[in-house]
Amino acid sequence: MPPQTITERIIARHADRDAVSPGEYVEVRVDQTWSDDLGAPITLGLLETYGIAEVFDRDRVFITSMVNAPAHSIETAEVLKLIRELSRKFDITLYEMGHAAIHNAKAIELGKTLPGELIVGGNSHACMAGALGCYATGMGSTDIAAILATGRTWLEVPRTIRYRYIGKLRPWVTGKDLILHTIGRIGVAGADNAAMEFVGEPIAQLEVEERLSMSNMAIEAGGQNAICQPDAKTFAYVEKIAQRPWQPVFGDADARVSEEIVIDIDALEPVIAAPFLPSNTTSWCEVKGLPLDQVYIGSCTNGWMTDLRAVAAILKGRKIADNLRVIVIPSTAQIYRRAVEEGLAQIFLEAGAAFSLPTCGPCIGAHAGVLADGERCLATSNRNFPGRQGALRSETYLCNPVIAAASAIKGCIASPDDI
Repeated sequence: MPPQTITERIIARHADRDAVSPGEYVEVRVDQTWSDDLGAPITLGLLETYGIAEVFDRDRVFITSMVNAPAHSIETAEVLKLIRELSRKFDITLYEMGHAAIHNAKAIELGKTLPGELIVGGNSHACMAGALGCYATGMGSTDIAAILATGRTWLEVPRTIRYRYIGKLRPWVTGKDLILHTIGRIGVAGADNAAMEFVGEPIAQLEVEERLSMSNMAIEAGGQNAICQPDAKTFAYVEKIAQRPWQPVFGDADARVSEEIVIDIDALEPVIAAPFLPSNTTSWCEVKGLPLDQVYIGSCTNGWMTDLRAVAAILKGRKIADNLRVIVIPSTAQIYRRAVEEGLAQIFLEAGAAFSLPTCGPCIGAHAGVLADGERCLATSNRNFPGRQGALRSETYLCNPVIAAASAIKGCIASPDDI
């Protein structure tokens, strides 16, 4: 059997093959999939059109209402109503309102994206789950419909680009900074249709949820998937939540990769991605003092408990700057509840922030924090394209959670050292 990368080995297992090669097209079994209030009407509508009465395995499928929920218009209310009806018809679990979540995070929280598995979600940031040691990628609504009907899909085996991080993490540098720095170095197409494999001692030092923020943004470099070799931290994380048996997969040390890129982080400071690309990166100190209209903390990229605790530690006992809007949005309802139970929500509110139920809203410019013409936002989300979070001439800068928290207090881009 030829040496295989971790991505190749997972794909081969799900194609019932001993090995696969980059560039091959294979048909694979899918362990988990999901859809949302943008894609579900199309996906489930296709099942109706083709007379498919049930999904391949209801335990491996779920839907969330997360983008336009709670409904902010009559039109979105009608869409959400349709999703409820279709979910009942196909006996698919629907998470909304008090059970709401951004589905890329919900799949992880539910223990349904596990090491060694092959995951396909109806959202481009489904690649986030790869930090747990699984192959995870996003596909469109019609592809998800085919998966719901058959439990299978096809894909091109990606080449693997290995990103080897060396050095030590400096204060206030997080997984978000590593991925922003990487995208800034290789560009938004630098990993086009490739598997981005993250290795090195700095990766081992990161908490699992910081690794998730890295894999989340692989799509911003054009990657088909992102992945980390599972380790003791991974196993401790998933053992608490796993809902089915799982078997980790490891790549071979002598597996061929298309390229290995070494990234020395010894001198790396917190990174900012300026408008209008995630690759338009610079050190935070290069834009220090830039005034802000809004700070948005959350999204599927940085709405985890690890992120909220770091933000709360900085905001505790302090007040948000005058004339600044700050919105904190956890990734899931369970994280929301835990933030309340731990007292984090009280810290956010006492500081002057809004604390919202889970939604994609401001990340995609849908609601709950849309930007007006000429406004500037600092966000822990994943995209800053023109008009992404509102008006075409608004600006979004991307950063890590502790930079966002410190900037919320100062009213301009700042570091925790400034307070």
